[in-house]
Amino acid sequence: MTPEAARIQTPYLVAEDELDRSLRPRRLAEFVGQDSLREQLAVAIEACAARGDALDHLLLAGPPGLGKTSLAHIVAAELEVPFVHTAGPALERKGDVAAFLTALEPRSVFFVDEIHRLPRALEETFYPAMEDQRLPITIGQGAGARVVTLELPPFTLIGATTRTGLLTTPLRDRFGIQARLEPYSVAELAVIARRSAGILAVELEEQGAQTIAARSRGTPRVANRLLRRVRDFAEVRLEGVLTAAAAERALEMLEVDERGLDRLDREILRTICEKFDGGPVGLSTLAIAVGEEPDTLEDVYEPYLLTEGLIKRTPRGRAATPAAFAHLGLEAPPSGGPSLF
Repeated sequence: MTPEAARIQTPYLVAEDELDRSLRPRRLAEFVGQDSLREQLAVAIEACAARGDALDHLLLAGPPGLGKTSLAHIVAAELEVPFVHTAGPALERKGDVAAFLTALEPRSVFFVDEIHRLPRALEETFYPAMEDQRLPITIGQGAGARVVTLELPPFTLIGATTRTGLLTTPLRDRFGIQARLEPYSVAELAVIARRSAGILAVELEEQGAQTIAARSRGTPRVANRLLRRVRDFAEVRLEGVLTAAAAERALEMLEVDERGLDRLDREILRTICEKFDGGPVGLSTLAIAVGEEPDTLEDVYEPYLLTEGLIKRTPRGRAATPAAFAHLGLEAPPSGGPSLF
């Protein structure tokens, strides 16, 4: 965030950001879920720490909110090394990359969020840095230009992406450790909700944790957000204890149903089912119909609806499944919907 953005941020948003950070796990032992990845990282961290080496470059992929940034912080904490954070869109020129890389201390973790949005022209700057800890810099222009190579300290580049397919093969292949984070189970999200409730110093009953977890879309970030809103409701309207009944009433007020769908999720389904007879309907047309940007629908809402089997992508657009009609209490077309081909 730029200093200008920080200055105009409201106290409420600042408090929310600080709260989000406070709920993040600080060590691998505190991180819930992703068991295979945690074990892989634990072995790699212990091995490189024993040798005094930098950890191999790490690529973390997966939908938003699953803990990619938290894991990057945890890796730096476990290695007891400095943590430097930026994002792909913030790197616009080769000088931006050089400024970060030349300022790194030995074995530092350099975290690049949204690395798939890194300008293609800058990728080549990372290749020699990742492979040989060298940074070629061109000085001068025209016939008098010359290349000076700067030596870099050993470092770990951690890239986070929600769109692995947008990464070029040369960049992706330079990450020695590649992992994809998967959605969390209800049981894992309930554990996360109980841990966060302890940090927030609120009483969360087991059934309340299960209710929140079941509606969290397999995502810890959503679970923590819903927990905070349920806490607010319980403190204002009830006795402050987060029971199953309190969670259900709060989530009903937030328009989050039993499958974790919010108002816009249901509006998307209802638009496909009612206005377009179950589809298929093009993404741009659907976005206009619900008043959202196509990128928002594709990146934020579609993945969960696809995972839940409520919509499907076809060559002609998005179509609703019989499960979508059933969820909305609508009768599916006799043939199961119009032909998709």
